[in-house]
Amino acid sequence: MYAIIKTGGKQYKVSEGDSIFIEKLNAAEGESVTFEEVLSVVDGDTVKIGAPLVEGAKVTAKVEKNGKDKKIRIFKYKAKSNYRRRMGHRQPFTKVVIEKISV
Repeated sequence: MYAIIKTGGKQYKVSEGDSIFIEKLNAAEGESVTFEEVLSVVDGDTVKIGAPLVEGAKVTAKVEKNGKDKKIRIFKYKAKSNYRRRMGHRQPFTKVVIEKISV
């Protein structure tokens, strides 16, 4: 059984026991979160596709960790004008473990 959920402007294919990295949530470590935006649920031969969401379906997960990704470097450069800018960015994330998919 797996489901496709939408969170943080992205879509994720999840099944029970999966651990995924998603955009940062306002939840502490060890807390339980519920994803109500379920786009489709597949259970063996049974396929439920929402228009746009599946009615009554939800996915519960447990927050394992909050953190930041590795730093990426941004470098702006314009030729012949002595213009250079260097910046860095670390994207915050939340690691969740999928506990239950209910329809």
